[in-house]
Amino acid sequence: MKIISVAAVTAGGKTTVVNELKKRLGNAQSLHFDDYTFEGEVDDFHQWVLDGANYQVWNLKPLEDDILKIKSAGMCDYLILDYPFAYCHETIRPYIDTAFFVDTPLDVALARRILRDMSDATADEIRHDLEVYLKYARAAYLQMQKDILPSSDYVIDGTLSVEEIVNEIIGSKQE
Repeated sequence: MKIISVAAVTAGGKTTVVNELKKRLGNAQSLHFDDYTFEGEVDDFHQWVLDGANYQVWNLKPLEDDILKIKSAGMCDYLILDYPFAYCHETIRPYIDTAFFVDTPLDVALARRILRDMSDATADEIRHDLEVYLKYARAAYLQMQKDILPSSDYVIDGTLSVEEIVNEIIGSKQE
């Protein structure tokens, strides 16, 4: 079984890409980071960045346990992780065969997030969200580009269509 991780900034396309990969690869399963609650989970990403961006603060044992269950059951040829850290967390690093980073420009990710998460928001709520992004959240997005992107095996242009991104990932598996 091969384990593939797909990382991107928030609203960078991770889940969409993972779901499409799962369909296209056949005999594949996926685990999604956002489906878990972890001890040590960061609430204030701005402060986390200021404190040195230690990825080890997350206790990823629940994710590791699920990876091991799927591996031991031999239930699939591919396990795809919708997972933001690539090789930067020591608990999950040993399980990953290939790490992909979907490099979505921050303005595109921000626009996608607003369209996805704030469709019913008022203009004032959207303005407030943008102020918080500029003042605090953007630092965490930049930290991912600083740490996760270079620790990935492959970097894919996040402005490509989902089909093109998935084709690049599948194409890289044949190298």
